[in-house]
Amino acid sequence: MNLHGVSAIYKFEMARMRRTLMQSVASPVISTCLYFVVFGSAIGSRMGDIDNISYGAYIIPGLVMLSLLMQSISNASFGIYMPKFSGTIYEVLSAPVSYLEVVLGYVGAAATKSVILGIIILLTAKLFVNYDVLHPFWMFAFLVLTAITFSLFGFIIGIWADGFEKLQIVPLMIVTPLVFLGGTFYSIDMLPEAWQTVSLFNPVVYLISGFRWAFYGVSDVHVGISVGMTFFFLTSCMVGVWWIFKTGYRLRS
Repeated sequence: MNLHGVSAIYKFEMARMRRTLMQSVASPVISTCLYFVVFGSAIGSRMGDIDNISYGAYIIPGLVMLSLLMQSISNASFGIYMPKFSGTIYEVLSAPVSYLEVVLGYVGAAATKSVILGIIILLTAKLFVNYDVLHPFWMFAFLVLTAITFSLFGFIIGIWADGFEKLQIVPLMIVTPLVFLGGTFYSIDMLPEAWQTVSLFNPVVYLISGFRWAFYGVSDVHVGISVGMTFFFLTSCMVGVWWIFKTGYRLRS
């Protein structure tokens, strides 16, 4: 494996994060802080506990997951789209690096940015809500797996998109509603039975449920199912990326 090639792509993408700290770090952290203030403090103080957990603490995993998913997709899709837009993608494809090494560089950088952002948000949440992490290892594992999975998904979107507008369609029109309806601000057990069944078809439910279990030991679905679904999403995205490079979809034309 050409580690120098992977390192070059990775360092280039990480340098872009340092050049755009306000957009890459400050903006999502401030946005999430507003959720903590509005839902955690203002509304949360008027609501009862959920599963013996204060409402402000209960929504922390969901809010972290919201930022993690959106930033993973955004970082990866923009990272691979810009070389396509500027035409420099052909230099990358003709360089002595394999497709695997290209993916490792771009996706690795996007996932690293998202994990760093997730950790910053978790530390910032301590300023608003007191919480404990019951299973730190599993919390970090879910954080990393989710970041990698949705960075791969974002990479696919970046290849598929042929305009800046399309980069935003999937995150805003599909992912954001799924996150809000996936138990970010509530437990799906609070829904009518019919809607509980419908919610189980929402893939984000399993991610948030598993992540919340790592914090408090409570979940809407069994943690084993959450882990299995996470690996299923990861495998599906890997297959999608493999197919793109195998067929040259929107790379050779």
